[in-house]
Amino acid sequence: MPPTTETADAGALLPAAKPADTVLPSRHPLSWVPSLYLAMGLPNVTVGVVAAILYKNLGISNEDIALYTSQMYLPWVLKPLWSPLLEPFKSKRWWVIAMQFTMMFSLGLVAFCLPLEGFFRLSLAFFWITGFASATQDIVADGVFMTTMPLRDQARYAGLQGMCWNLGAVIASGLLVSLTGWLHNQVGLSWVHCWMVVMFGTAFVMGLFGLWHLSVLPPGAPSSVQGQGVGAAFSALRDSWLSFFRKPGIWMMLAVIFFYRFGEGFIERFGPLFMLDPRSAGGLGLNNESLGLINGTAGTLAFIAGAFLGGFLVARRTLPRSFFVLALVLNLPHLTYFYLSYALPTDPVWIGVVVAVEKFGFGMGSVGHMLYMMQQIAPGPFKMTHYAFATGVMALTKWATGTVSGWAFAACDHHYVTFFGFVLIASVPPIVLAWRAPFPHPEQGAERMGPSRTH
Repeated sequence: MPPTTETADAGALLPAAKPADTVLPSRHPLSWVPSLYLAMGLPNVTVGVVAAILYKNLGISNEDIALYTSQMYLPWVLKPLWSPLLEPFKSKRWWVIAMQFTMMFSLGLVAFCLPLEGFFRLSLAFFWITGFASATQDIVADGVFMTTMPLRDQARYAGLQGMCWNLGAVIASGLLVSLTGWLHNQVGLSWVHCWMVVMFGTAFVMGLFGLWHLSVLPPGAPSSVQGQGVGAAFSALRDSWLSFFRKPGIWMMLAVIFFYRFGEGFIERFGPLFMLDPRSAGGLGLNNESLGLINGTAGTLAFIAGAFLGGFLVARRTLPRSFFVLALVLNLPHLTYFYLSYALPTDPVWIGVVVAVEKFGFGMGSVGHMLYMMQQIAPGPFKMTHYAFATGVMALTKWATGTVSGWAFAACDHHYVTFFGFVLIASVPPIVLAWRAPFPHPEQGAERMGPSRTH
């Protein structure tokens, strides 16, 4: 198709000022798609989930953890503001690799500052830099995938793409968290030194990704504004914003996107803290090894199974006919955390089963969320940019719910049963909005999907 403000002929040459920007020999997608999406999932979950567990182990209060770690979602909220400013100067490939090396250094600096007296503020700053680099990587990495792969191959590799992103999440929230527990309980290291080892290891892995992608990652099709300077980028940004808010039913669609995972946002922030808190405080009293095992095995496998089933349902029934069911499946399992906080079971296997039920619903329901953004909000001349806008609204939900979750927990008198009862109430608006959701593009086909991504 002819170049637009977002895409250009995939065969066009990139600026040749540096070797990193020259066109590489064609590589098989299996050489770069798995590693690219592993490199996206790992830092995303490290910043969004693992940082909260780190601070819990180092003695920070639940309220401060919820408030300050939620601000790390802001880069994903704000990424539409700088996404058009990237490609006037460098290729998508250049930005992917640059951000991976940036995350190598920022995560390494997190590890360096943990023994310091002012570690909390310093580490928050370096985690925020990691989040900024991760959000930027998300923009350009998805751009590499969408502008390099033909549509038929995009569908063929969608399952692998989602699987590898979730594998990165498993490594971060499962393997790495379990490793800190093993280092603390079996080796006898302090929590500070346990997390230093893990953060240094994560930084090292991000550096390896950068080195690997130097040799295998394709450049992606250049933007039509590449080489035209920042003025052209701002012009494209203005046009993309104006066209976005002229879409029919856009405000209702944005409300649907914002509230779809509203209750889930509170669980994502306080679920791990609840499982780690001692029973004297109303928590489950799990250690890092048990928490990592639940997140990294039962929870993740259930999420992937749910995502596959959600994709199958949409492929059979179409998105408009499936959307309300998917919203129900995502929100009704929030009852599991209310049950856990009320019954306080002691068997880790049973706890894992209950958490897996919630993760299965989350995985299945998230398919509807992602497809609604792709098929109903993104279509038009600025498809990639408008999809970035929609995912920014999704991140805004995480930021908003995470920011107020600490205050909500305090308002519930630090009582988990009351707090998760509040979460059940917060899960009602998403179901109502899903029932009333507009579908301005009902003709959009629903392809059979693999595991979805949750960033």
